[in-house]
Amino acid sequence: MIIVAILGIVVGAGAIAFAWWTTQKIMAEEAGTEHMQEISTAIQEGARAFLNAEYRYIGVVVVVVTILLAALSALFEDFSALTAIAYVAGAVCSGAAGYAGMSIAVRSNVRTTAAAQKSLNDGLRVAFASGTVMGTMVVALALLGISILFLIFIALPDEQENIEALAGFGFGATSIAIFSRVGGGIFTKAADVGADLVGKVEEDFPEDSPRNPATIADNVGDNVGDVAGMGADLFESYASSLIAAMTLAVIAAGLVNEEKQAFPMLVAIVGVVISLAATFLVRVNPKDGETASMSTLLGSLRRGIYAATAGVALSVLVIGLALGLGFGVVIATLAGLVGGALIGYTTEYYTSAHSRPTKDLAESSRSGTGVNIIKGLAVGMESTVWPVITVIIVTLLAVQLEGLYGVAVAAVGMLSTLAITLASDAYGPVADNAGGIAEMAELEGFVRERTDALDSLGNTTAAEGKGFAIGSAVMTALALIAAFVDATGLGGVEALDPRFITGVLFGAMLPYLFSTRTMSAVGKAANGIVLEVRRQLNEIPGLREGAEGVKPDYKRCVEISTQSALRQMIFPGVLAVGVPLVVALLTVVGEDTFLEDYVAGETLVGILLGSLASAFVLALMMANAGGAWDNAKKAIEAGEIEGEHKGSEAHKAAVVGDTVGDPFKDTAGPSLNILLKLLAIIALVIAPIIAG
Repeated sequence: MIIVAILGIVVGAGAIAFAWWTTQKIMAEEAGTEHMQEISTAIQEGARAFLNAEYRYIGVVVVVVTILLAALSALFEDFSALTAIAYVAGAVCSGAAGYAGMSIAVRSNVRTTAAAQKSLNDGLRVAFASGTVMGTMVVALALLGISILFLIFIALPDEQENIEALAGFGFGATSIAIFSRVGGGIFTKAADVGADLVGKVEEDFPEDSPRNPATIADNVGDNVGDVAGMGADLFESYASSLIAAMTLAVIAAGLVNEEKQAFPMLVAIVGVVISLAATFLVRVNPKDGETASMSTLLGSLRRGIYAATAGVALSVLVIGLALGLGFGVVIATLAGLVGGALIGYTTEYYTSAHSRPTKDLAESSRSGTGVNIIKGLAVGMESTVWPVITVIIVTLLAVQLEGLYGVAVAAVGMLSTLAITLASDAYGPVADNAGGIAEMAELEGFVRERTDALDSLGNTTAAEGKGFAIGSAVMTALALIAAFVDATGLGGVEALDPRFITGVLFGAMLPYLFSTRTMSAVGKAANGIVLEVRRQLNEIPGLREGAEGVKPDYKRCVEISTQSALRQMIFPGVLAVGVPLVVALLTVVGEDTFLEDYVAGETLVGILLGSLASAFVLALMMANAGGAWDNAKKAIEAGEIEGEHKGSEAHKAAVVGDTVGDPFKDTAGPSLNILLKLLAIIALVIAPIIAG
């Protein structure tokens, strides 16, 4: 296992070198005209200012939690002090991955616009290269961090206890993810909703019009929400799936089972190498570049993902048999790999502008806003069926073949191609920004057509990415819960135990309380943007008419979104961290007292399972309904609905539906992924206290 950890360090360091090399290639691309660079600089400054402010807030939380973990190690003999060290390492690695991905994204946008002036293929190449940096940094830093900590921890006394302390790394990563996802989601959707309600509905401005004061804030939000936020989300899933599998490999045998411990690490290592190699397959034939259809562009991305999936599948078979683990482990891992792909494709079907559900939603807009919203909710609810069935099948198969360890390796399999999967998702915001820069810089129409084609592809891959993120979050949380139950010996919980039942009910309520706060936060922040945009259009002479030399105060909208997001992200984050800690405290304090009849370890098991089921379905519904509303609006704008066009009554109804869907798919829905993982990872971290 020491050799495997060293190999993980080598591959992780090599992946970082690959990301640096890719970054240098991107920066060598042309950055366009001075006006284009001016717009890009404004987006860079806004994104950097928000992320710096957000990380200062998160830094305070990290310090407080580190002190708390250190105090727990002093109070409880079974609680390792190494957990605090792992926690800090996880927070630092996750924050670094998100910052690196966001940093290259805000510098690639203008280069994608400039490249699109040459050809569609050039634009795809630059935008996807930016996404590759994000995907590479996430897997590289996770693999590097876990491998280094593992080598340090096994060199110290009490090896088994030390390996369990690795859960702190996942906890640290989740602490960054919950605030990045919530804060970034509030920022991006407040700006987007505010820009659309005034710009499109009230003023009939085109998308990304330079006359709209919220345009820059909208483009900033794409980066802090969909790049940094998504990166932090999947970093945590990736790291926690590995940690859960390694933990179960120790606990299940009562001692270190090196083959089972090495297997998830080797799958991750091979997955990184194969995924990075597969990124070179993502390109459009230059001969087809100018006439490439949506299917051609999507096919170019899928070629890379399919190649990576096939390569990893073959590697899983070889690794599993070489370690003598048998076909049970192999099939469980492959089930996760295939399940992740199926969830992504189901998401695409329910959200693609070319599929029947979204087309029907666009048609329903003819009947007004109310019907559009009713239909959108129905599409979102229906879309939950097949992903849930997929996870059920994967879980049953994994448990039947390999017990709780099977669930953990299924999660590892699902995330094994993350480097290229996340690249195809993180590329989308770059393409979106590129279109915004083309519009604001008033470039030739064909440039915007090319960036719109890339953006349309980005919407599809983003929808698939959200479905994949939700599915992987559920599998990761299941693995973490399995590790928690095994560590505490609570596997024999009685279904009718009132403490368990009340825990399930409380856990099922949590995602709704959490979503209430995130949705309300977007509404409050968007209201501030709407009022500011209206004020500027009314008070700045010539702005509404687009008079030459007249510019809006873009920075003010960025400031409003930033301040609102930072204020509103605190409660959801504290809620997610506080619930399992309070229940654990009551369990320990109440032992051998009357409290034992009301709150115990069984209560926490119920909370974990109740929140898992509730958050899974709610997140799917929100993400897919939001994606369908967005693409229904775009279908009307593209003239795909006969008799309808931009500015028509049906289009206005679709825009309102999209404003409802924006916080669904980009704030509340994605944040639920992290809520259920955070609850589970904290439970695993404090398992020694409950077990003791």
